[in-house]
Amino acid sequence: MSITTNGKTIIKEAAIHSPVEFVWYAWTISERVSEWFAPEAAIEAREGGKYELYFVPGNKTEMNTRGCKVTKLKNEEELHFTWKGPDQFESIMNNEDELTIVSVSFKPINETATNVMVTHSGFKDHEEWAEAIKWHEMAWAGVLDSLKSALEKGKGNLCCQP
Repeated sequence: MSITTNGKTIIKEAAIHSPVEFVWYAWTISERVSEWFAPEAAIEAREGGKYELYFVPGNKTEMNTRGCKVTKLKNEEELHFTWKGPDQFESIMNNEDELTIVSVSFKPINETATNVMVTHSGFKDHEEWAEAIKWHEMAWAGVLDSLKSALEKGKGNLCCQP
């Protein structure tokens, strides 16, 4: 896995030993997302569709990405969606008109492996954002580790529990 941060953008990358089709489904089907990312997910794999993750089961008001939307979708190649940070960063990054953007790209390495790159952009270059950037660097590394484990070993670790 490689990691790049320029202060405003986080880039995480991992090689997953699974065909691109399965990696794509892991990000775009609610039931699959809830196996490795968040315990509850409402994903509508179409531009303008929901990309909502609920990190506390049954709780629709805290620790979630409610209201986030798919902004770009190119089958088995690209998935972009708006993003809300965890509750501790709500005041700086969860304003509906200033959400950050997560872009996921899928590139087949061969028939049985896929390179996944997560690019999280839109962070502001202000001191108050430094902790949010640091937290998301850690979180996206964990997300990709969980995805890799879920697809390669059948055992994901849900992300970002409070």
